[in-house]
Amino acid sequence: MNFCSNCAAPVTLVIPEGDNRQRFVCSRCDTIHYQNPKMVIGTVPVWEDKILLCKRAIEPRLGFWTLPAGFMENGESTAEAATRETLEEANARVELIDPYTMYTVTYVNQVHLYYRAALLDTQFAPGAESLDVRLFAEREVPWPELAFRTVAITLRHFFADRAEGRFPLHTGALAPVR
Repeated sequence: MNFCSNCAAPVTLVIPEGDNRQRFVCSRCDTIHYQNPKMVIGTVPVWEDKILLCKRAIEPRLGFWTLPAGFMENGESTAEAATRETLEEANARVELIDPYTMYTVTYVNQVHLYYRAALLDTQFAPGAESLDVRLFAEREVPWPELAFRTVAITLRHFFADRAEGRFPLHTGALAPVR
């Protein structure tokens, strides 16, 4: 950040009084510009024994498979974001069941939250950000072609939990792959 979004004056990176982290602070109006993680919200949409996955039509990870998810918008709840993203990416209508996985991806300043969800019907199709949308049984999941680690982790939890008949909330933090 170079300039204040309130008055356009230059900003400097300093630790404001009473804070413990560097923040961009305006040299003219003293506005503190906080930068916080972005929320990526999505679903694990289930139909019978299958999971709905989307093949990405955009970067990052163009052509790789993912769960329907995307950035939460201001003014919406996490549940609204999950439902909207599933509709946008897969033209799929879902009923949310419960929050299922939440992973902090510290190296890109994101939090990924996935809800378990039941597909309401099989009338789905690729949205603007998807090349393809398909249902996959566990043995059919294209594991090497999954776009993101949080997707793979969420799917592994899902299949293991389904086998045990219980779905606890899974949380954690991911470090960069070295």
